Amino acid sequence: MIDKESLSPIQQIIIEQLKLVEDPEIPVNIWDLGLIYDIEADDQKNIIITMTLTSPHCPAVETIPSEVMAAIKNIPDTGVVSVKITFTPPWSIERMSDEAKLELGFL
Repeated sequence: MIDKESLSPIQQIIIEQLKLVEDPEIPVNIWDLGLIYDIEADDQKNIIITMTLTSPHCPAVETIPSEVMAAIKNIPDTGVVSVKITFTPPWSIERMSDEAKLELGFL
């Protein structure tokens, strides 16, 4: 899980781009949904995003990773961008931000 207290400047920029990507079935961005498990960035701005989906049978399994890659590539001088999908640990509502929970009626 991402330690939000120790984010690097590039990770903060990446998060802002990830907030532009919404789950097509839930009107909330993937960051606030808690779909992002890890963000790795090296000195050459090669980026690896480890993420999940709300379900292994999510119909957006092809589109969301592509949208993530496109959003990250909008960052100037970005190197190679890759997205890894995992279902371990499984996604749950507890991963959502308080703002997303409130917007979706869970708070």
